[in-house]
Amino acid sequence: MGKDLDKIKRPITAELAAFEKRFRETMRSKVALMDRITYYIVKRKGKQLRPMFVFLSAKVCGEINDNSYVAASLIELIHTASLVHDDVVDESYERRGFFSINALWKNKIAVLVGDFFFAKGLLIALRHKQYRILEIISNAAQALSEGELLQIEKARRLDIDESIYFDVIRQKTASLIAASCMAGAASTTQDEETLELMHDFGEKIGIAFQIKDDLFDFGVEDIGKPRGIDIKEKKMTLPLIHALSQANTTERRRIIRIIKKQSDKPEKVAEVIRFVYESEGLSYAEAAMLRYRDEAFALLRKMPESESRDSLEALVNYVVERKY
Repeated sequence: MGKDLDKIKRPITAELAAFEKRFRETMRSKVALMDRITYYIVKRKGKQLRPMFVFLSAKVCGEINDNSYVAASLIELIHTASLVHDDVVDESYERRGFFSINALWKNKIAVLVGDFFFAKGLLIALRHKQYRILEIISNAAQALSEGELLQIEKARRLDIDESIYFDVIRQKTASLIAASCMAGAASTTQDEETLELMHDFGEKIGIAFQIKDDLFDFGVEDIGKPRGIDIKEKKMTLPLIHALSQANTTERRRIIRIIKKQSDKPEKVAEVIRFVYESEGLSYAEAAMLRYRDEAFALLRKMPESESRDSLEALVNYVVERKY
């Protein structure tokens, strides 16, 4: 999959390299502790999918310029801040195989670091007078918080149906990818119709991205044995929601009782996973994921043909075919 990403990055290789250097400079602080923490974060960064969406979207709509770097920096700062805060909220001590910030420096410092990144993002946008980009990404940051709260509110009773599930992931996961595509486009065009198209394109990819994560929890692809992490954490994913909707009242109550009361027992988690397999929850979720992928393709193909458009298509396929 690494080779696939290298091929996808080809039209923006120089821009991504320049962005990494700029981003490291952006993260600098006069406070030694903050500098040490930001160095740790930059060193363990992931695949950089969001900056890729920013630069490819920018290039699909025009010529990459300084504003494209502002958009990518702002997206990466807001995304990093949300991850640091999420680890505090979820009491998570590991991310991507590394210790989380709160694991190494405790909650108070992690919250302050997240606040620092949010403030940095605002300052970058204001300093460059990029008010439209700031508006796009601020809307996404608001949606992230509201999506998280909606999930918490509904998760207490495990009464999340499909419409609520899609509301949650549209805000929690898809909003930032939608903002990446829209902000990238806003750095190279002012045409509002094009911006809305790129937002909707990104939103559909974001939804497909989350459904793929849901499928991973059941051990699909080559990831190994079923993991059941979402079940242990009492998260309602699309395969489980569909399976429950197909069950009779007695079976539904039994499965919900297991999730509520016995999700710490591996044999009980395995029972829920088996129930989802037998109810065809996985094939249902996969079909939904591919439907959103195809809808994203239909939107993207309204844009002129280019190498960057081809790379965006390949990036969409990467999102739904990735192994982790």
